[in-house]
Amino acid sequence: MTEAWIIDGVRSPRGRGKAGVGSLSEVHPQRVMAQVLNGLQEKVGFDTADVEDVIAGCGSGSGDHAHDIARLSVLDAGWPITAPGVTLHRFCGSGQQAVTFAAMGIMSGQQDLVVGGGVESMSRYSPTHTDGFTANNPHLFEQYPLIPQGISADLIATIEGFSRDDVDSYAVRSQERTARSIEEGRFKDSLVPIYHEDGTLALDRDEHPRPGTTLESMSGLNPSFEKMGKTLFDGHVKTFDDICKEVYPDVKEVQHVHHAGNSSGVVDGASAILMSSPAYAKAHGLKPRARIRMTATAGTEPVIMLTAPGPAAEICLRKAGMTKDDIDLFEINEAFAAVVLKFQKDLGVNDDQINVCGGSIALGHPIGATGPMLIQTVLAELERQDKNTALIAMCTGGGMGTATIIERI
Repeated sequence: MTEAWIIDGVRSPRGRGKAGVGSLSEVHPQRVMAQVLNGLQEKVGFDTADVEDVIAGCGSGSGDHAHDIARLSVLDAGWPITAPGVTLHRFCGSGQQAVTFAAMGIMSGQQDLVVGGGVESMSRYSPTHTDGFTANNPHLFEQYPLIPQGISADLIATIEGFSRDDVDSYAVRSQERTARSIEEGRFKDSLVPIYHEDGTLALDRDEHPRPGTTLESMSGLNPSFEKMGKTLFDGHVKTFDDICKEVYPDVKEVQHVHHAGNSSGVVDGASAILMSSPAYAKAHGLKPRARIRMTATAGTEPVIMLTAPGPAAEICLRKAGMTKDDIDLFEINEAFAAVVLKFQKDLGVNDDQINVCGGSIALGHPIGATGPMLIQTVLAELERQDKNTALIAMCTGGGMGTATIIERI
């Protein structure tokens, strides 16, 4: 089987995902993705006419994100009309899945040069006209009464015994590690500045981090999902907290510990990774940075929803013939602090191996774009530390997880 090589990757800065406030909120998401695609081409120097597909993850399929934003961004970037594009949706794991599908096309021998990436402008979300994760399907809701992710995160913390201090301490660590990484320039080689239509700079740095965050400053934040969990909404016969207790009878009371400071930030951004077959790379003088060693997906109980990164990682390790001890660094999306703490607890991962450059609590989580960003971050860190292997995993809506193992070349 042909290997899938990672040639290189780039990303936009993450802008605050609030209309009129975030620096990318006035830039159309197609334009953000197009500038990232052109930044990738300029960095690597490949012939865009050879690209056999651009696969992009996107968590929103409506409004400014509609109608196959991958293909539309390719056209907006001025690439040849022969370069196709396809958009996919696996909730938060969409971008990571895009890289996986790019790798699969190459490993199958059917493609030689593919871009995997993602885009999300959370400041531009449009109504999807759906009621929660079951998309207005009462039959599905009767089987699986899916609840908002923040309450799922609080349910994980309750079951696992993670206290408010535990999740806040993790969040402070994320901010501290992110601040150090920015100060040391660990992200600069992958950043592509984004410009407005008139050529003025929109953003050239991540604007969501809050350096100087402390446990004391965190203590003043009220839980974000407590009122939501205890409210009986129109059309519902049970509160979200009551649903949690019904599905998990051992839970007597949901402990609401998550808030804006220990949950992933709402941001705008885009990312892209160039994947190549070894034959194409050698023929065209492209130098690979890493190979895809293995990928995996997993499904778990969908009400608690966010527990699948561990199972996905275990499947990935097993299929690769590896154990966790063969992995140098772990990059787990910080959707909520409890998600990473559970992964770390279940797999027995050391603090100095996981999210060593910070994560989405500090930097933000631009849904469809995050997966390729995580891959780029941990690959650069492998190179900085002169280590070899990394495992990247994410939780997604619907009770799924995605995992990828990369190995430096």
